[in-house]
Amino acid sequence: MEVKIKRGEIIELKIVDSAFGGNGIAKIPTDKGDFILFVPNTIKGQTVSARIVKSKKNFAECKLISVIFPSADEVEIPYQPISGAPFAKLPIELQKEQKKSQALAIYQRIGKVDNIETVFDEYIESPSVWHYRNKMEYSFSAIGFDIEKGEEFDGFALGFKKRGTWWIVENLEKDSGLFDAEFENKLKDIRAFCQNSDLPAWHSPKRVGFFRYLVVRKSYLTNQFLIKLVTSSEGMESFNFGGFTNLITNLFKDRVAGLLHTVNDDIGDNSQSRLGNETILFGKNVLKEELLGLTFGISMQSFFQTNPKCASLLYNKAIAYALENNNNISDALIMDLFCGTGTIGQLIATKTNRKVIGVDIVEEAIANAKENASINNITNIEFFAADVNKFLYEYPAYQNKISTIILDPPRAGISKKALIRMLELNAKQIVYVSCNPATQARDMEELFAAGYQLKKLSLVDQFPHTAHVESVALFIKEQ
Repeated sequence: MEVKIKRGEIIELKIVDSAFGGNGIAKIPTDKGDFILFVPNTIKGQTVSARIVKSKKNFAECKLISVIFPSADEVEIPYQPISGAPFAKLPIELQKEQKKSQALAIYQRIGKVDNIETVFDEYIESPSVWHYRNKMEYSFSAIGFDIEKGEEFDGFALGFKKRGTWWIVENLEKDSGLFDAEFENKLKDIRAFCQNSDLPAWHSPKRVGFFRYLVVRKSYLTNQFLIKLVTSSEGMESFNFGGFTNLITNLFKDRVAGLLHTVNDDIGDNSQSRLGNETILFGKNVLKEELLGLTFGISMQSFFQTNPKCASLLYNKAIAYALENNNNISDALIMDLFCGTGTIGQLIATKTNRKVIGVDIVEEAIANAKENASINNITNIEFFAADVNKFLYEYPAYQNKISTIILDPPRAGISKKALIRMLELNAKQIVYVSCNPATQARDMEELFAAGYQLKKLSLVDQFPHTAHVESVALFIKEQ
């Protein structure tokens, strides 16, 4: 029997297994074996409705539309379910079991690490399972989805994108369990004020409207918010910014560190405009945060770990790996690539007299990093705002002078060109921090070919209730 399914077809499936990255697996028996269907963000035991997005001879890739029947493993939670936390109803111990086994399998299959059980160090759990995020982005939309009725509506919505769509938003009526409970429970009050202004929410298909995003950062040091309203310029002169400022400060009182407004007339679906300007409506545009005894000033655009309590554990592990074989090298440099606001580099700089070099392409992040290093009185670190790949080519003098490279690339990983140039620096060891074990496992081929051996690897669960798991790996150059 041959399976005949077409792209765009909607089918009902029973999820019988799971794979790395949050992919649920459904199977259709055939004479030549099972036809496999991958459905992201599903749990073993669920019955789901899914749309076929790609169909091949032996497998198909699907997009989840809805869960028809839950899994027996799922439990009730007191929070509003959102698409960004598809595994919230799966007990955390089961999440851990799946993330660990699936990630280690990736290193065996893609990274060709046959001794993964030997080099595996530990699985680091998030100290907080709920309300762990320090940043959230809420979308406005003129096309909403009523969760109770299960149908779309035209009007005004503020919350999160409906799963599988970029133009439909589900109103967030109460705490999602991921961000600050007080803020999310009062989000409906912000929605009401904006809706009563008679200015429209953004209509993504038509690319018109006024209200676009509400972005919030939270400091766990001060328990304050930095809030940014993102709008188009269409009708801006009619909006009561003073009234909006009073609303926010009355809702959250002294928890408001700053309120910002950004104009974004880009047609792209992005909360950070390439062309817009930022106005401070109230307070300041920087939050203070503390991590492992250091103080950091963080702007809205700067990268900073989303789960700071767990990030402390991740950084401790990276620092331990970096300094493990470094104490007897008197003149060696430590290089922190994709350094963001320089968190790891600064932490290491406080624990060694070695010079540390931080590199990141985001100029504002580097400006924050320099300011943070000054605040923390760290003098043995230097930051460069540069593309990592170009930087490595422009500073050949560092070749054979680097004892340790700390590599923390974005989810897509480091480009092969930059990776090869990095390896030419001939560092004695590399501490590779990754938010995507699949790309880290992919890069191991080049690392092994260059003479590096994987000595230790730890997994870090910074994002409970999602498919994401991070890793820290220590590679030592063979002598």
